[in-house]
Amino acid sequence: MTNTKGLRRGTRYMFSRKFRTAGQLPLSTYLKIYKVGDIVDVKGDGAVQKGMPHKAYHGKTGRIFNVTRRAVGVIVNKRVKGRILPKKINIRIEHIKHSRCRDDFLNRVKANDEKKHAAKASGQKVNVKRLPLAPRLERFVSTYNNQPTVVEQIPYEFIA
Repeated sequence: MTNTKGLRRGTRYMFSRKFRTAGQLPLSTYLKIYKVGDIVDVKGDGAVQKGMPHKAYHGKTGRIFNVTRRAVGVIVNKRVKGRILPKKINIRIEHIKHSRCRDDFLNRVKANDEKKHAAKASGQKVNVKRLPLAPRLERFVSTYNNQPTVVEQIPYEFIA
């Protein structure tokens, strides 16, 4: 028997709803506001078949370029052989969610601005660059009431 050639082939688990989340979608899905330029994650929802993205775009992150009443246009990068092509796809809002990929960066920018403002007020210089973690400090491990344990492999026993 050959492989099936359908549009949704291999999506048995990809588009299925998770445990205890089946049924009607929550209203908050429809009340979210999407604007042009927002970064969103594409995730096909099996409860709504209309406006569903192709399986190749499932799990991808893109930027909104168009907003309509029930759907949005998203620019997503797709790898085709050796190239990465920007593809424009139209998806209903049930199949996208706001991406959290820039949250850490934006929080860091805000914290750095506060540090710079405080340093300028006090007349000091502050370094806001990220630095790698330094090695841990040395410490002495006592063997008092803490006998060392010998770790060795278990000999192989052949049972006939």
